[in-house]
Amino acid sequence: MLETIDHGAVRELRLARPPVNALDPALLAALRAGLAGARAAGREAVVLSGAPGRFCGGLDVPALLLLNRAQIADTWRTFFGLMRDLAASEMPTVAALTGHSPAGGTVLALFTDYRVMASGPYLIGLNEVQVGLPVPPPLLGALTYVVGARQAERMAAGGLLMGPDEALRCGLIDELVAGDAVVPRAVAWATELLSRPRFAMTTTRRQARRAIASVFDNMDDRAMETIVDQWFSAETQATMRALVARLKKS
Repeated sequence: MLETIDHGAVRELRLARPPVNALDPALLAALRAGLAGARAAGREAVVLSGAPGRFCGGLDVPALLLLNRAQIADTWRTFFGLMRDLAASEMPTVAALTGHSPAGGTVLALFTDYRVMASGPYLIGLNEVQVGLPVPPPLLGALTYVVGARQAERMAAGGLLMGPDEALRCGLIDELVAGDAVVPRAVAWATELLSRPRFAMTTTRRQARRAIASVFDNMDDRAMETIVDQWFSAETQATMRALVARLKKS
């Protein structure tokens, strides 16, 4: 479910969990292991990519609805652990958004250093509100870090999904290129960053990214319990189950 491709000093971690690269506990754990493995192997930057037309479809809601409270709590801990790993990574990270990137796909991208997206009829955005799930504070904090407070409010509260052109205008992504150029451009951006005088670049980057790493400062056990409570609220469960039922009919 995760392919590894090395481009010199840059390691590409390609999501490979058909049909939509949805995030379940196993894929979340694989991504955390992949990041740690890249660093252990001496790679200096990481690119996250997906299949042509589909970067990541977000959380695997049908699978997660089958989990009990303890299992959901573990899944959220792994999910936030992965995002914290990205936010605090000593290696620069780039999201190569090869296609649709809603919800969890957008979240993965938010915590990277740079976002390159394929042009085309694709969607990106935090649509959690549309499926009945409040946006957790660390995710709202990351969105605010990337696009600013007013745009973050508009996008998150409305559960908005948008095309690549609007995402570029809003600052949600940094570059828009043809589909077959997404990964090469992401690798090139990382390679160029690594060409800078290393101490100066890493020190400045570390200082600059403290702001996004800090979104996890208040994620204690009580905050986690609140998120789990929200997952199991009547409105959230009903909305998500109705979504799954519609998906089964389509």
